[in-house]
Amino acid sequence: MEKELSFPSINDVQDEIIEDFSVFDDWMDKYALLIELGNSLEPLDEKFRVESNLIQGCQSRVWIQAEYIDGRIYFKAESDAVIVKGIIALLIKVLSNRTPDEIINADLYFVNRIGLDEHLSPTRSNGLVSMIKQIRFYAMAYKAKNA
Repeated sequence: MEKELSFPSINDVQDEIIEDFSVFDDWMDKYALLIELGNSLEPLDEKFRVESNLIQGCQSRVWIQAEYIDGRIYFKAESDAVIVKGIIALLIKVLSNRTPDEIINADLYFVNRIGLDEHLSPTRSNGLVSMIKQIRFYAMAYKAKNA
């Protein structure tokens, strides 16, 4: 009997992110980590950098592309702003390769725990909310389509 590969839960990944950020006290170091995470994102293919993948409500340009494979949604993204690219990298790390229900029901507590909500400008905070809404919208759409 084959053992199924265990995949860390959404909360396991969030706890790992919280731990990674807790190493730093200074927000300049946390921003550097965010930028590093953003730079580690696989570049989004030019064909997905289209208006329909652009997140509304973000000051920066952010594209999210979703693909539904075998009951799970995989996200890729790109932004023209380094901090925002880091934020979307965190969201992808937590929410990509998940079922629609997991994404819809996720409590994204890591945002508060690492202090991101307190250290973003109001426009970036609105952008973060817009990114989360769009990811959840994809999850609801795929869930409805495959029900």
